[in-house]
Amino acid sequence: MLILSHLIYIVASVFFILALRGLSHPESARRGLLFGIVGMALAIITTMLMPQVTSWTLIIVGIAVGGSIGTYIARTIEMTSLPQLMAAFHSLVGLAAVCVAAAAFYNPVAFGIGVYGDIHTISLIEMSLGLAIGALTLTGSIVAWGKLQGKISGKPITFDKQHLINAALGGVLLLMVILLCVTGNAFWFWMIALIALALGVLMIIPIGGADMPVIVSMLNSYSGWAAAGIGFTLHNNLLITTGALVGASGAILSYIMCKGMNRSFFNVILGGFGGDNAAAGAVDMGDRNAKIGAAEDAAYIMKNASKVVIVPGYGMAVAQAQHALREMADLLKKEGVDVKYAIHPVAGRMPGHMNVLLAEANVPYDVVFEMEDINRDFAQADVAYVIGANDITNPSAKTDPTSPIYGMPILDVEKAKTVLFVKRSLGSGYAGIDNPLFFEQNTMMLLDDAKKMTEDIIKAME
Repeated sequence: MLILSHLIYIVASVFFILALRGLSHPESARRGLLFGIVGMALAIITTMLMPQVTSWTLIIVGIAVGGSIGTYIARTIEMTSLPQLMAAFHSLVGLAAVCVAAAAFYNPVAFGIGVYGDIHTISLIEMSLGLAIGALTLTGSIVAWGKLQGKISGKPITFDKQHLINAALGGVLLLMVILLCVTGNAFWFWMIALIALALGVLMIIPIGGADMPVIVSMLNSYSGWAAAGIGFTLHNNLLITTGALVGASGAILSYIMCKGMNRSFFNVILGGFGGDNAAAGAVDMGDRNAKIGAAEDAAYIMKNASKVVIVPGYGMAVAQAQHALREMADLLKKEGVDVKYAIHPVAGRMPGHMNVLLAEANVPYDVVFEMEDINRDFAQADVAYVIGANDITNPSAKTDPTSPIYGMPILDVEKAKTVLFVKRSLGSGYAGIDNPLFFEQNTMMLLDDAKKMTEDIIKAME
């Protein structure tokens, strides 16, 4: 049975790899999810049939409770809440790692790693790493959830010598790991947990709202490494493999996101931009006035255009305007207008957020383009229809060296002949940075709820 289980674990690992590959593109995402479901089903069934499992009662109860909660959440969750949901799920992985580490520490015989007070050194090392990463992931994900949900300010919450304190805590954490491995004392075990829990809060709370997509991706990576740590403790090769896959893919995605923002990973972790920090780089708008338009104006301009590029942002997600946007695009296509969508790598609050929303509205994949593929098109576009995408269209990133987002690649919407900017107000975006694009001669501000404005444009077109 042991050899057979290892073979099935390998098959499940292949399914997980295929799942990650499938999730790399919208057209293959559904197939990727199916691969992941099959791989997980194989993993669960094989593990339950292992000789070490003497009772299925608690396992079945756990699957039933967790599965019911997961099904309910999946059926009721709104698309705008997906980033918060991801952060919450990451925290559960971290909690699981802490619980498994505690169980192994107090009952090592059940895990085959020694006896209480005399646990194998290598097992203590694995256990302490899983405990530290899990605890950090737990509180870090809770703080990220709070920021995304609006329970905690999206502005960077900073304090004097925060980097020095974090570095000191990191050094103390390493010392605690060494002391645990040398002594095997429970005091050091719980000190590792407490310090890692504190580090999770202190590392995430100074990060600004504009960096949240990177943080969600990073916490995904942390949860993977935490799962790998659990795998070492449980001597489960599949859990090690799966955790490493999630950890590595999350780290790579975080790097891609940082590259899309032209910022280093450490720059994000050591203090994100936004909020109070952004105020120092805010643009002085003086007495400039924005050109305010109505739905009828926008409808007339777009119906007489030959090429329109739509730029969705978090404002579209909040208003749930993706279906109205698809309807508007269909009307434009019937009028012979060439319509494309432009997606910035950090649009929304998590990686791929805009792609998911557009896919929900059945927007064809072949008209959705990433930033590097669409930016050159703005100069030939008659209209750039920006729907709630503030920071990723802010020209200060190219023109103002004092701006916190200076150097970040943006969508070049200002090059279009006309920019129609849908926003509730002329206020700053999630990063707290003013956008001078609102006051340019070729920009018309459409101040209203994104869904209502888009629906009004559709009515005007009809």
